[in-house]
Amino acid sequence: MELLTGVFSAFGLSASAGLNAYIPLLVVSLLAKFTDLIKLHSPWDTLTSWWVIALLVVLGGIEFFVDKIPAVNHINDILQTFVRPVAGAIVFAASAKVVTDLSPILSMIAGLLVAGSVHTVKSVAVRPALTAATAGVANTPVSIAEDVISTFLSILAILIPIIIGIILVLFTSTFIWWKWRKANAAKPI
Repeated sequence: MELLTGVFSAFGLSASAGLNAYIPLLVVSLLAKFTDLIKLHSPWDTLTSWWVIALLVVLGGIEFFVDKIPAVNHINDILQTFVRPVAGAIVFAASAKVVTDLSPILSMIAGLLVAGSVHTVKSVAVRPALTAATAGVANTPVSIAEDVISTFLSILAILIPIIIGIILVLFTSTFIWWKWRKANAAKPI
């Protein structure tokens, strides 16, 4: 069971990093520093350093405000194309001890792919469409919603990782069902 909860937690945290790179890293850092909910092993225990926590607070604050400004948020998304997948890789590897013990490279790649996928959907499909449809008016509320979702998902991934597993199953089955319907709708009877 520890294997599954660790993997679910890692997937939830890296997906959260795809929305906001610094929130899941900060949540993991603070929970590892002040609680027994998460135990970071070397070299990931560096995340509990006061310098790292202070840096995450500063970078998170900058991203929070920059992401709320129309047009500037698109520049931020371009910069975050490199940051969010790396943050996802770090948080996946830091939290998925069982996977990391088997292959640290595999856990880093998994986190990179999960965070990168979420970031790509957000920055290439969702945000530009919302900006075009609302002339940028929706940027601030959507950015706030992303921050709230990222925070909630990060905390949920640590406290109740089985919920992340359920979400993964629901999302995957819905996606497969949608693809199947789309493929079968194109076929003549």
